[in-house]
Amino acid sequence: MAVVVERRSKRYKEAATKKVTAPVSVDQAIDVLKSFKPTKFDQSVELIFNLGIDPKHADQIVRGSVSLPHGIGKSKRVVAFCPEHLKVAALNAGAIKAGGQELVAEIEKENFTDFDVAIATPDMMRFVGRLGKVLGPKGLMPSPKAGTVTADVGTAVREYAAGKVEFRNDTGGNVHTVVGKVSFEKGQLAENINAMIAQVRKLKPQTSKGAYVRKVVVKSTMSPAVELVIS
Repeated sequence: MAVVVERRSKRYKEAATKKVTAPVSVDQAIDVLKSFKPTKFDQSVELIFNLGIDPKHADQIVRGSVSLPHGIGKSKRVVAFCPEHLKVAALNAGAIKAGGQELVAEIEKENFTDFDVAIATPDMMRFVGRLGKVLGPKGLMPSPKAGTVTADVGTAVREYAAGKVEFRNDTGGNVHTVVGKVSFEKGQLAENINAMIAQVRKLKPQTSKGAYVRKVVVKSTMSPAVELVIS
């Protein structure tokens, strides 16, 4: 049986020597991330939650969205499934495509999924449901819990196009989400991180037993993770 050897870059190994082994505050964690040797691109800053939930139970799924105080440093491509009278508002708000049954048919025919978020009005979901096999596996299906099924299409498109963050736990009960860029000011990152933590806490399922937020770590795209103190 072949042994797989994980290769780490010289920069990563150097960063690992600075890794903090004990949980630290949000401010301290940001200082650590910013102390690592920079890369040629502006890395994303990510939060990873380990939650005390059982993902096998539908009533313990953690899914939501949040507009972070300082965005995430990246715009998103948004499509909107909406009636004809809302089409112009959706396009003016930043949607790359907007429409009703004709947009559903286009995605069915061309398997078009070159977008990051899909918004739908409630009355359009009976048509959008046909796209479950196309959008579902890619995590693009509109959902009321994520705020992507709404009558206020213009506001939803504007928020998501500006970088509103949508998140959902994986099969291991973990939530991975982006909270900004390394280039953000320390105070901006701290506010974004605290806002995301507060939002995840708010979504604790009533049926979750014991500790809900078990562990939270913050990392940049190519750095080791730093564990945060859970208060």
